[in-house]
Amino acid sequence: MSILFFNLRGVPNDEAEAVRDLLNLHDIDYFETSAGMWGISLPAIWLYDQDDLPAARQLFDEYQQQRTIEQRALYQDLKQQGLQPGFWLHNLKKPVRFVGFCLTIALVIYVSIQWVLEMGF
Repeated sequence: MSILFFNLRGVPNDEAEAVRDLLNLHDIDYFETSAGMWGISLPAIWLYDQDDLPAARQLFDEYQQQRTIEQRALYQDLKQQGLQPGFWLHNLKKPVRFVGFCLTIALVIYVSIQWVLEMGF
């Protein structure tokens, strides 16, 4: 019976490819499902044999630890070089979207507490 190994929804292409390479390198049989035409199905990597799960999980955990170290180092390098945008720089790239979100949030807050304001508190 097949078993879900790795959900691909929201996973960067390089990470998905690395997981595929890891499984291929260690001769672990798997198959992949896509999100489908409308994107509502489960894109994932599935193992054919449940007995392969412990070995695959151990390899994957080691890979994840290494990837975490690499990604944190990359983030720190970009941050030191000033290439990693913070909150304000990220939102200044699309100011109309940012202002629209702020107005929407303000409207939701106002509508949520309007009855309290009408009572005169």
